[in-house]
Amino acid sequence: MTISYSPPLALQVTSTQIPEAIAAVTMTLANPSDAAANQLLLHPGKLGEIAVYLENRSDRLLHWSLEVKGDFPAEWCGWQSDNTPLAPGQKLDRAVGFQVPVDFFESPQAIRGDRPQLQINYQSEIFVYVQQGDREADIASRQLVGYQVFTLLVRPASPYLNFLPALYREVDFVGRFLAIIEQAFDPAVQTLDNQWAYLDPLTAPEALLPFLAHWVGWKPDARWNTQQQRRLIRNAVTLYRWHGTRHGLRFYLHLYTGIPLDDHLADESAKHISIEEVFSDGFVLGSTAIGQTSMLGGGKPYHFIVQLRCDRPNQIDERLVRSIIEQQKPAFCTYDLHVVTL
Repeated sequence: MTISYSPPLALQVTSTQIPEAIAAVTMTLANPSDAAANQLLLHPGKLGEIAVYLENRSDRLLHWSLEVKGDFPAEWCGWQSDNTPLAPGQKLDRAVGFQVPVDFFESPQAIRGDRPQLQINYQSEIFVYVQQGDREADIASRQLVGYQVFTLLVRPASPYLNFLPALYREVDFVGRFLAIIEQAFDPAVQTLDNQWAYLDPLTAPEALLPFLAHWVGWKPDARWNTQQQRRLIRNAVTLYRWHGTRHGLRFYLHLYTGIPLDDHLADESAKHISIEEVFSDGFVLGSTAIGQTSMLGGGKPYHFIVQLRCDRPNQIDERLVRSIIEQQKPAFCTYDLHVVTL
């Protein structure tokens, strides 16, 4: 007479991320297979999971618990610890997560005195127990239903593998060897991929700003801070195009002060940066109306008034503003400067 035993709790374990060389494995924990057939691929900084499926095949309420052990650091592993009792026929799934630190391959703590070589393969064991009676019962009353051994493979993520035939991607050594090459060439590749950022004064390294300034014929000024220099170099060609005009002067003052242009306002006097030209004539002989078409005293031909409205005191350097105006205005023009704090 043959007596077969059927566990009250049916279990299945599946690795959600496995190496290409290993096919997906789903199995019953009552008959664990070799550890090499159960592998979880982990990339530093990314979450890898092992899915645990449970089904109560008995006719009573089951209290269950899960434990994970292994030679990996404890902080790598985490799972939902709420072990909800399973009613008869009920199914439940839980995910056991593993996350390797993002600096795993760069951290000096990865190699210790008792471990002269970097360990990249780890063993983990998942145990599932059924507890008799109340869930608060003594731990000794637990019954082991099944377990599974997994090999955790810590590997760097390498897009270089996508360029290889599937036959070579299945070889672990090839992937690790390519990671060395990628580590050596990756800085140059990233520089080429982001070359546009090196040519934009707003994002280029500060050491490259003198070259970009020379490229557009702009003379750097030590009185400007780095952020202001970036804006000026980026808009140098626009300033050349509008040199000597009211639009060019307003735009130059905007780049230095950061004060808004308020181009949407039709009234020039209401803008934060206003430039008003004086067109009044002086004393005129003939048919005139005092206060309307004439004025007493001499007029100022080619004269304009610059008014800046600041949000806070000492926001701008008035001497630098006057230097900008002198540089941008036509040589024969005169001006008045008024700085107002709102």
